[in-house]
Amino acid sequence: MSRIGQNPVSVPSGVDVNIAGQVVTAKGKLGELSVTLVDEISIDREGDELKVAPRDKSKRARTMWGTSRSLVQNIVTGVSEGFTVNMEITGVGYRAAVQGKNLVLQLGYSHEIQFPIPEGINMACERPTAIAISGADKQKVGHIASQIRALRPPEPYKGKGVRYADEYILRKEGKKK
Repeated sequence: MSRIGQNPVSVPSGVDVNIAGQVVTAKGKLGELSVTLVDEISIDREGDELKVAPRDKSKRARTMWGTSRSLVQNIVTGVSEGFTVNMEITGVGYRAAVQGKNLVLQLGYSHEIQFPIPEGINMACERPTAIAISGADKQKVGHIASQIRALRPPEPYKGKGVRYADEYILRKEGKKK
């Protein structure tokens, strides 16, 4: 039995949730998001809570129960609070800046990298070595963060590169004389 799927999704005030068949749409102060649930899952609204349950006892229904509940929770949280991923840049001369609709990165290559900021995503650089990526869609925010990290992943000897703020880099010992 799914431990995550059993918990109801609470809908905060200011968020409007519509259920049309298998499509759940949430509208809040940060925009509108929707998710289509698989046919094996049913969703019901009881007051200010959403309950996700499997329609039958098949293996697919049980595996998708917790996943569907998490997807619904993510769209409700996204339109009310949003999601933020903080990244740090380590390395001499490595820096980032937001210029218009582009994130300009200097990561030790012979050229600077112009990363276009997609719709629905906000980027801010408090310091030249810190990037904050925020938006309503958790999947999109995480995907953009992974694309930026992939431009120069952290290396294990000096730790130079782009990393998540909460990421720990396992450091290796250098060569001995």
